[in-house]
Amino acid sequence: MATTRKAETTWQGSLFEGAGSVELQSSGIGTYDVTWASRAEDANGKTSPEELIAAAHSACFSMAFSNGLAKAGTPPTELKTSAEVDFVPGTGITEIRLTVRGTVDGISEEDFVAAAEDAKANCPVSQALAGTTITLDAALA
Repeated sequence: MATTRKAETTWQGSLFEGAGSVELQSSGIGTYDVTWASRAEDANGKTSPEELIAAAHSACFSMAFSNGLAKAGTPPTELKTSAEVDFVPGTGITEIRLTVRGTVDGISEEDFVAAAEDAKANCPVSQALAGTTITLDAALA
């Protein structure tokens, strides 16, 4: 059975002078302002589609990685994952860099990195973004 999540954006005005807000409707946890400047220049307390993608990717990757490690008998104590999404106006999203540091008992650095690569390849958000270069820097903490 599919799970559907919903967000809604209200935008007013032109791309460069206008502004909008993104409401996370499924969770109800908030509404966030967005502008072109927050996307292409300085965030100034506003979000961007790329920041939301970074949040989704870091969370999805962490879940997939945690699951893979647990299935291998080495559940993590902690995973800290960051995602950086590069946006070039006129070109689009050009690269995503995932960085993960983990505390995992009973695993070698080599096995940790291999499990991280597997999570990167199989995380649903990674798969949805497959047309974009995604790099991974994984290491035990």
